[in-house]
Amino acid sequence: MRKIISYNVNGIRAALGKDFIGWLKQENPDILLIQETKAQPEQIETHLFEELGYHCYWFSAEKKGYSGVGILTKEKPDSVVIGVDNPKYDIEGRAIRADFGDVSIFSTYHPSGTTGGPRQDYKMEWLAYFHDYINELKKERPNLIIGGDYNICHKEIDISNPEKKKGVSGFLPEEREWVSQFIDSGFIDSFRVFDQSPDKYSWWSYRAGSRGKNLGWRIDYHMVSEPLRELLKGGSILADVIHSDHCPVVVEVDF
Repeated sequence: MRKIISYNVNGIRAALGKDFIGWLKQENPDILLIQETKAQPEQIETHLFEELGYHCYWFSAEKKGYSGVGILTKEKPDSVVIGVDNPKYDIEGRAIRADFGDVSIFSTYHPSGTTGGPRQDYKMEWLAYFHDYINELKKERPNLIIGGDYNICHKEIDISNPEKKKGVSGFLPEEREWVSQFIDSGFIDSFRVFDQSPDKYSWWSYRAGSRGKNLGWRIDYHMVSEPLRELLKGGSILADVIHSDHCPVVVEVDF
């Protein structure tokens, strides 16, 4: 059984300054998927993770201090694939994949679109491209775990005060429809297999004491492809872990 955690750290160097290593040592996941490193590989103290037994793989944005993803894993993968084979998106360091036998695991960071206009257009273009990319990949690699920050709340249960968020990026009808279509194409929102309760969120704005009031959004997911359904053993959100405006999300898979 493997415990896989996805965590948007909102800056890996900032997280390391908040005892991230102490938490990681205690939590001890088999695989840690990181988003928003906001660092180039040479700026990350990789040795701190290696001392805990992790192999580290990073994919940074060309723009410094922006985006970036990583995979930390106790077991060395058979191969690692950087990006999604499209320079328009790969310059932003948004996806990295590790293959373990016949299972492939992604750390992905979908664009936010919060500034509206061109960035919202970019987000929707990325989502369409990413879905096509995954549909092609599934033909040869059907066993997929796609963890990361999707920057979309799927349903009203996934966001606080949904009636006030109707026109807000991250909860737009076309974004929510994309998640529905992604799931319908053969994926499982793994957290909801184990927990259907409301008020479970993975991101809170830094404004107005949102986290203390639990006014949050569930935008971090482990989407697991249908062939792995019987291997799902657990799913949870670690809302009490604070190194970021996000918190870690967990899936346990017996492969």
